[in-house]
Amino acid sequence: MSGAAGPSKKAKTYHFHTEWEEEFFFTMSFSKCVCLICRAHIAVPKRGNVERHFRTVHKTYETDFPPKSELRKRKVKELKTLLSGQQAFFTQPTSKARAAAEASFRVSHTIITHKKSFQDGEIMKEAFVAAADSLFRDFKNKSEILSSIKALQLSRATVTRRCEAMAGDLTQQLRKDIMDCECFSLQLDESTDVSDTAQLCIFIRMVFADMTTKEELLTLLPMKEHTRGQDIFQSFKNFIEKTQLPVCKLVSITTDGAPAMVGRANGFVAKCREEDAFPDFLNYHCIIHQQALCAKMLNMKEIMDVTTKIACSIRARSLQRRLFRAHLENTDCDHSELLLHTDVRWLSRGKFLQRFRELLPEIKEFLLVAKHVEYNQLNDNQWLLDLAFLTDLTNMLNELNVELQGKDKTVVNMISSVNAFKRKLQHLSSKLQHHNFTSFPNLSSELETQQTAHVQCDSARYAQELDSCLSEFNRRFQDFALLEPVATFMCYPFQENVEVESLASKIATLFHLNSSEVEDEILTLQTDIQLKSRAHGELWNLLTEEKYPNTRKCAMSLTAFFGSTYLCESAFSHMKIIKSKYRSTMTDGHLEACLRLATSSYCPDYTSLADSIQCRSSE
Repeated sequence: MSGAAGPSKKAKTYHFHTEWEEEFFFTMSFSKCVCLICRAHIAVPKRGNVERHFRTVHKTYETDFPPKSELRKRKVKELKTLLSGQQAFFTQPTSKARAAAEASFRVSHTIITHKKSFQDGEIMKEAFVAAADSLFRDFKNKSEILSSIKALQLSRATVTRRCEAMAGDLTQQLRKDIMDCECFSLQLDESTDVSDTAQLCIFIRMVFADMTTKEELLTLLPMKEHTRGQDIFQSFKNFIEKTQLPVCKLVSITTDGAPAMVGRANGFVAKCREEDAFPDFLNYHCIIHQQALCAKMLNMKEIMDVTTKIACSIRARSLQRRLFRAHLENTDCDHSELLLHTDVRWLSRGKFLQRFRELLPEIKEFLLVAKHVEYNQLNDNQWLLDLAFLTDLTNMLNELNVELQGKDKTVVNMISSVNAFKRKLQHLSSKLQHHNFTSFPNLSSELETQQTAHVQCDSARYAQELDSCLSEFNRRFQDFALLEPVATFMCYPFQENVEVESLASKIATLFHLNSSEVEDEILTLQTDIQLKSRAHGELWNLLTEEKYPNTRKCAMSLTAFFGSTYLCESAFSHMKIIKSKYRSTMTDGHLEACLRLATSSYCPDYTSLADSIQCRSSE
């Protein structure tokens, strides 16, 4: 006997025929052959099986309803309608429950993205019902609409579960994108929440093969004890091991410049460089933080001391604040309050000085009536000129700060903004030396006011102040200055008179490439007629990996760079609202989930989320 097994016999497939409905009172329902009379199922839809069941079990139907008669056709139609109605009776509640579950996910998402409490779902449901009672008053199906709204599950526990499920869905979408992207950059910052837990916020910027980018919250890591460089690194390392983050794709890290982040020996960045799993990457000090530090170098202590002391004397006591507001109201002033300044808020100094200048007459009158301490500086013409000049300069710095903020800002945009401001400072310094004050509205206004006083404006001193501010900008932005020639070439690689050897050396140093290979690619690229003809389109999408591997890598890395930690700072603003003093017991997991939903550009897959749970309507 042969040891080899013979070929297996192919199973025969049987198909239901529609004529059997009228002939044998059978139909196909949910892939099953069902008898319309007794609801019995036939395992194999074979003519013999169907006919045997009909002849033996329902033989009276053959005489009661003669074949091919109108009576038989009406009976078959009636039985099919009855079967459909019975099936709908069981499936309709299930579909309604699924719709209610999906609506529950959508409402929960709205609640969380607006940073509201989980228990606000019950308030929204109550508002739905109250509004529906009026909106659908004349609708014939009003009761059905109200019952559907009442079926929504929006209790505190339900919204909490929905939040966890949606955050998990967004995390899965993020992980898929991380695996698909070509490279990514990170920005990190740390802040303390309302319960004194240090929260390490990490955002990721991913670049894909088509040069598109996405910016998302990677994670929020609670720091329960110390926040030293090694502690931050250990928390991040544990996260990498837990999530299998492909750090081999990392090209840069941007931080706030704190010693714990950039310390030479024990800083977070130094610890990352020591780890073998991390590739060679660049690190940057947040460009917005550097701009804010440059603003702090202004010689404004004498101005800020006096203005801050006056503002605090008015705002510190409730009675004085009420009296000052009443004074402003009586004088029909455009403003109703005096602002306060804090160093933590970058834009507050310029707004504070501008409001102080605008309310200066009212402040002087109020201090005189209230018999406060006399401030001779308010009548000193030179001090008032200094106040006006510093108000103008801080307003310019504020405009730059706002320009540097925002999502999806590339490092190229930021470098351009800073360079434009440096050129502006040079231009303004030259104008001041020629006694041209047209770019300083507050200073011009003050000079017009003091014309009768014959006060000479010390424009040379103000020009020197601008020069010192410019030198501070030049000193602080050295890391971005090294990147500037590379960014210029990448924005338009076909410019003439490019020093190829020098440029290739800078690119190779920055991105750890072979200098000679980069030189060859630059020369090839600049003589590529087809690419040059499409230079104003998506140029880097056209570069093939085989022909331009180094320049393509350079373009992707440059696109991935974070220029600032704006996203982290913005996330901390969200965090202060989400985990407020009224929700101080919120867990770290729920805080991360809420923050992810509030900041993400992804949209949860409501349908699949509703299908993944046991759908039940609210009682």
